[in-house]
Amino acid sequence: MIRKNTSVLGRKSATSPAQKTENGSAVRHGKFTPQRRSSSITSNSGNKSKYKNLSNARRAGKLTSIAPANDVSKNLRIIPIGGCEEVGRNMTIFEYDGDAIILDMGIQFPEEDMPGIDYIIPNAKYLEHKKKNIRGVVFTHGHLDHIGAAPILLEQLGNPVIVGKDLTLALIKHKQEDYKKGTAKNLKIIRIDKLTDIIKLGKFTIKFFQVEHSIMDAVGVIIETPNGTVIHPGDWTLARDVNGVTQINYDHLSKLPKPTVLMLESLGSTNDKRHGIYEEIYKNIMNILTNAPGRVIIGTFSSQLERVRWILESAEKLGKKVALDGYSMKMNVQVAQELGYIKSAKNVLIDIKDLHRYPENKVVVVCTGAQGEKNAVLMRIINKQHRFVQLKKHDTVVFSSSIIPGNERSIQRLKDNMYRQCDNVIHGEIMEVHVSGHATREDILTMINQIKPTYFIPVYANYYFLREAEQLALKNGFPKERIFVPDNGSIIEVNTQKAVMLDRKAPSDYVFVDGLGVSDNQNIVLRDRQVLAGDGMLVVIATIDSKTGTLIQNPDIISRGFVFLKDNKELIEEIRKKVKQLVIKSDPKTWADSNQIRNDIRDKIGQFVLSKTEKRPMMLPVIIEV
Repeated sequence: MIRKNTSVLGRKSATSPAQKTENGSAVRHGKFTPQRRSSSITSNSGNKSKYKNLSNARRAGKLTSIAPANDVSKNLRIIPIGGCEEVGRNMTIFEYDGDAIILDMGIQFPEEDMPGIDYIIPNAKYLEHKKKNIRGVVFTHGHLDHIGAAPILLEQLGNPVIVGKDLTLALIKHKQEDYKKGTAKNLKIIRIDKLTDIIKLGKFTIKFFQVEHSIMDAVGVIIETPNGTVIHPGDWTLARDVNGVTQINYDHLSKLPKPTVLMLESLGSTNDKRHGIYEEIYKNIMNILTNAPGRVIIGTFSSQLERVRWILESAEKLGKKVALDGYSMKMNVQVAQELGYIKSAKNVLIDIKDLHRYPENKVVVVCTGAQGEKNAVLMRIINKQHRFVQLKKHDTVVFSSSIIPGNERSIQRLKDNMYRQCDNVIHGEIMEVHVSGHATREDILTMINQIKPTYFIPVYANYYFLREAEQLALKNGFPKERIFVPDNGSIIEVNTQKAVMLDRKAPSDYVFVDGLGVSDNQNIVLRDRQVLAGDGMLVVIATIDSKTGTLIQNPDIISRGFVFLKDNKELIEEIRKKVKQLVIKSDPKTWADSNQIRNDIRDKIGQFVLSKTEKRPMMLPVIIEV
C-alpha cells in the first residue's frame, strides 16, 4: 500500500518521477487541431438558446449560481459539470468539508449548428471562488472527452495536482505542451503506479480498481469520505468469453464503506447485443491480413493502441509492412513506444510516402478517420486528396471502430463513397472487426448486482441514455428513491442517513473555444453565424454627399448566400428603389449624428426582404461619405 501526500508534491522543491519524461508535441485525436492556433475562450452563461442537447430541465429555470468560498458542507457533494446531457465534456466535482477534487476534464465536439467552434469545454465557474480548496484532479483515462480540456482548465484553476496512470499523464503532457510550449514541466503530478495505491487528496481518500476500456491505462476510481464512498469506473465495459463469462468481477467493491454511490457511464444502456470477443476479432483481422489481394487499409481510433500493437505483431509474422497515418495515430504510437507498451517495430513500420516501394499485397495502412471526420485520413483518401494513397478496386478497407453517437450520417457517407471505389469494404455489420469500449445493458446490470450500491447515478451520456439506465435498474428491482438522474450542474448531497438532489444548480453552460479569436459573447456570435448559414447576407452600399446627405449614385447591392443576383434582378431593383426612398426621406441635419439611415436600411429593408422572400438575411448597410 502506497500513501502519497499532495501537500508535499505541490511544493516547488518536489518533483514527481513522471514529470521528467514524455515532453513533446501534443496528441490530437479526431477532426480538429485547435491548439496550434491562438484560442479565445468565452462562456455563454445564461444562454437560453435552442441548442438541442441542452435539456428541458436546464431551460426550465432551475437556479444556477456560483458558490461562494465559504459554502462549506459536511455532506459529500457530487456535481457533474459536463457529460450528463451529451457525449463528451466529462467533468465531475466532489466536495466534502471545504475540500474539492475533480474527476476528468474533457472536451465535446461542436454540434452542426455551432459553425466556427473548435470544441466545447466544461464550465468551471462553480469553482471560481474555491480554487484554494481544490486538492487535485483525477483522470480515469486518456481519451479527449476526459482530458482534452485539461490545459485550459488547469490553468484557470491554479494548476492543481493531477493524478493518472502513465499513458494518461503522457497524453496530458502532450496536450499541455501543444497548448503552451514549455509548460508541461510545470505540471504537478501524482503517478498511479499500481491499482493498490492509496492517495490522500485533502479529506478525500482515493483508491483504484481495474476497468476494461478501449485505451491502455484506464482505471476506475474510488472516492472515500466519512459521509459516503463514490465508485466511478470512468468509461468501461465488461469483456466476455464465448460462454458470456466476464473476465473481471467487482464483488469486492460491495464491501466498501457505506453508503456507496455507483456512478456508471451509461452510453450502452440501450444496447442489448453481445460484445464482440477479442479472439474472434483478431482471428478475423488475421484472415483479412493473410488473404487480402491488395493493400489493407484499417481505420480505427488512435487510442486503440492494443489493437495497433497486435496488427504490428501480426504484420511482422506475415512479412508485411505497416504505415501509420494521421497525426494522433502516429503520436499515440510514439508515446506508447516510449512507455514500452509497444515494443520496437523497426522492421515493420514504414513511412506512408514509401508505400509504393513495396508490393501491394505486402503493405498495411493503419489510419484515423473511421468516424467520417472531414479532414481525417480516410476522408482524404475517399476524396482523392491524399498524397500517397489512391484507392484501387482490389484494396481492402476495414472499419475497426464503433460509431460515436452523432456521427452516423458522416460515417454513412464515408461508407457509401468507399463502396463506390473499392470492392472489399469490411465493417461491423458484416464481420466482427471491433470490440466496443462501452458497456451493454447486460454489463450495467452485472455491475449493479455485483457492487450492490446504496445509490445509483447514471452519467457520461446523453440524457435519454441516463433515463434508460434508470429504467433498467428499476426493472431489476433497484429502489427508485435511490436513483438520481442528473442534469449537468445538478448538486447531489450524500451523508450516512440519506441522499438528496438540491433545487439549485451549479453553472454548466457551454464554454466555447474558438481558434479564430472570437471574444464577443459567444451565443450572439453563434446566432449571427447561424443566420449567415441559413439565410445568407445582404450588403447595401449607399454613397452619400457628406454635406447634403443626398445619394450620389445608385445603391450597390451585394448578396452572399441569399439570392443569386442574375436570377433575381427584379427583387434587387425593388431593394434599390426602397433604399433610394429611405435616403431621400432622411433628414440630412440629423443623419450625420444619429446614423438613422443605417438603422432604417437594416430594419425597413430587412422587413421588405422578409415580406418578399420569407428569408431573414443578415443586413449590412454601408454608408460611404464623399
